[in-house]
Amino acid sequence: MKSSVWNVTHLILSRIKKFPLFKLLYRVSWAPKAYHFSLALFGSLLYRFPGRKLCVIGITGTKGKTTTVELVNAILEMEGKKTALLSSLRVKLGEKSEKNTLGNSMPGHFFIQNFLKQAEQETCTHAIIEVTSQGIALSRHRFIPWTVAALTNLAPEHIEAHGSFEKYRDAKRSFLNYAARRGAHVFLNIYDARYEFFKEKLKEARTFSRDIFKEKPIKNDLIKGDFYKDNMALAFQIGRLLGVSDERIYQAFNAFKGIPGRMDFIQREPFIAVVDYAHTPDSLRSIYETIQNEYMKKGAGLIGVLGSAGGGRDKWKRPAMGEIAGKYCSCIVLTNEDPYDEDPLEIIRAVRSGISKDFPQNNIYEILDRKEAIRKAVSLAKSGDAIVFSGKGSESFIHMAHGETIPWNEREMVEEVLKEKRAQRLEWGS
Repeated sequence: MKSSVWNVTHLILSRIKKFPLFKLLYRVSWAPKAYHFSLALFGSLLYRFPGRKLCVIGITGTKGKTTTVELVNAILEMEGKKTALLSSLRVKLGEKSEKNTLGNSMPGHFFIQNFLKQAEQETCTHAIIEVTSQGIALSRHRFIPWTVAALTNLAPEHIEAHGSFEKYRDAKRSFLNYAARRGAHVFLNIYDARYEFFKEKLKEARTFSRDIFKEKPIKNDLIKGDFYKDNMALAFQIGRLLGVSDERIYQAFNAFKGIPGRMDFIQREPFIAVVDYAHTPDSLRSIYETIQNEYMKKGAGLIGVLGSAGGGRDKWKRPAMGEIAGKYCSCIVLTNEDPYDEDPLEIIRAVRSGISKDFPQNNIYEILDRKEAIRKAVSLAKSGDAIVFSGKGSESFIHMAHGETIPWNEREMVEEVLKEKRAQRLEWGS
């Protein structure tokens, strides 16, 4: 939610950034860091260091941030707490909730300080924030009174944006260190491949593990797979830390309805159709494994609809995405995701280059128009099969060249195509 103060400051700063002198100064090596640090400081002064009356929880990591934020929110609401929430999906202040249309999980220009101030004014007791590596690099985590800081996991992503995986990793660690030095409780995933690296630097950190659910599983068909259990385990430990009983936490988990665009089942019969945001090799592998192992019958086929983002973003992962699709899928439909200023056909070819040469080439389709790609996948599905539409999740646009965007809603588009297919069956009498 945007206040009048935020709107004015955002407009002024946006105009300043267009001045030739600003652009020239911004090229000086130390200038960007100093500029963003100054913005963080000024924003906290402008709003009088908000958040001191709140329990502020920050969730960072490569995947699972949005889901964990929502799970923590569900636990606190089940406990009767009034919460505020800021994620890539939505902005929530008490009973009011709006879709995040800023195209940024961790917005700048004082947005977060404004958000915390409004949370205080709405008499919220807790604020849960999705913390991104790029937001950390721009000092947006500074001057916030973190109570909890947690890392879901870490895998290669945003390599081009940070310059290297090590810099991306160090950005995550800098947030955890910053929060820990100011008294926050830090949580690390004991099953994460980089656990030892973070634990060495954060010796007082608490841990979480999916093993907590071995004796008492969750009674919710939406929550399956190790990646979901990791998110729940973190939310569980945060809930415990904040004084919520185990019984109340399980009530929240069992009542959890899922979130749009994250393992979002559109239908289950006669074949499964699920939309998921998976846009990294690890997340794509996780969703494929979960659908195959937990929801599909033996012998059924898995159809993958996927692409990869352009704009020079993580080009290394394109063939890796193709390799994973080739390993798990029986049919693959390659399509547009967010090409930005790149040739979308070149992106598709890069993804295809990772698919094994042994994969049946007649089962690979290249269809740029994403709606037509969805139609093709639906036409291929047989009873018992599953289609995973990955990469877009709940995003509202497809980003094209020169800043142009195409309005998009993956769930609605899949529903529309499925409705068309049902109408055709009725017409044909089948």
